[in-house]
Amino acid sequence: MRIGVFGAGSIGAFIGAMLTRSGADVVLLGRTALADAVSAHGLRVSDNDGLEAVLHDLVVVTSVEALRDRQLVFVTTKSADTETAGRELARVFGDGERRCIVSFQNGIGNADVLRRHLPKAQVLAGMVPYNVVWQAPAHFHRGTSGDLMVEALAGAEAAVALLRKAGLDAVTRDDLGGVLWGKLLLNLNNPVNALTGLPLKRQLLDRDGRRIVAALMREGLRVLDAAGIVPAKAGKVGSRWVPFLLDLPTPVFKRIAASMLKLDDDARSSMWEDLNKRRRTEIDWINGEIVRLAAAHRTTAPLNAAIIGLVREAEAAGQGSPQWSATQIAQRLGMR
Repeated sequence: MRIGVFGAGSIGAFIGAMLTRSGADVVLLGRTALADAVSAHGLRVSDNDGLEAVLHDLVVVTSVEALRDRQLVFVTTKSADTETAGRELARVFGDGERRCIVSFQNGIGNADVLRRHLPKAQVLAGMVPYNVVWQAPAHFHRGTSGDLMVEALAGAEAAVALLRKAGLDAVTRDDLGGVLWGKLLLNLNNPVNALTGLPLKRQLLDRDGRRIVAALMREGLRVLDAAGIVPAKAGKVGSRWVPFLLDLPTPVFKRIAASMLKLDDDARSSMWEDLNKRRRTEIDWINGEIVRLAAAHRTTAPLNAAIIGLVREAEAAGQGSPQWSATQIAQRLGMR
C-alpha cells in the first residue's frame, strides 16, 4: 500500500519514519526546513523505550502533488490547518474514491472537516496518545506511550496492521467519538504545561499545578454531562477518576498514579512546543471545545475560558513559555 503523511510535524514525522523503517512505501509532506534537514542529516527517531534509529531513505516532499498516488494518508496537521489539508487532498485526489484518510490530530471535529472535502473517501477519526518532541535539526523523540486508536470502520484494520508492523501499538475502537472527548479532557493539562514550561513529569509532581488541571477537568466533565456526552477511557485511568487522583497529596499520587508518571524526563506538551516555536497553539481546539460546548448547552466554562486568555497572551508576547509558577497561574485564573 502506498502511504502518505500530510503535515509531517512531530507526530507525522515520527509515524512516517516508523512506517518507512518497517519497509512501507511512504511519502511525507512537510515544510522545506524538514526536507532540507532530512536531506542533510537523515531523520532520527527515538523513544523512552530505547528506540534509536536514523533513516536516510525517507522521502520528504513539499508539494501535495506527490501524494496523488497515495492510497492511505495520515493527516497529522494542527487543527487550524485541517480545512487546508482537506482542500488540498481533494484537489489531487479528485473524486476521492478508494482512498483511506486517517485523522491523527488533536481536537474533536477534524475527521468531519475532512469528510466534507472528501465525501467519497473513507475518512477515519484517530487518536494519538503520546507526545513527540521535535529536536533540531531532524530528531523526533517520543517521550510518552500508549495505543494509537483508529475508528472501527472499513479500512481501519488495514491501517492498524501497517502501524503494528511498524512497531507502533495500535487498535481499532468502536467508540472513537467518546475516546476523542476522553483524550481532550486529558489535554486540558496542555495549557498548564505550556505556561509553566516544566517537563510533564515535574509539572505533575507539583500539587498546586495538578489542582489547576483537576479544576479544568471537572469543569469539562460538567459541560459534557450537560451535553449528554460520555467520554471514553483514553488512557489507563478513566476520565472521571483523573481529577480525584490529581487532587491527592503528592506522595499518595505518586504511588497510586504511577502509570501516569511513566514519562520521559524531558517530555512536554505540543502546546509548549508551539509557544516556544512562536506558532499558533491548538488552545481553541482543546479548551475552546469545552467553552463552545458549554455555550451550546446554555452553561459556562469560566476556568477554561480564562486559561484560553492566558495562552493567547503568551502567544501575543511571542517569547515562548512565560514559565509562570502554578501559584501565578492559579491567581490569574481567579482560583486564589
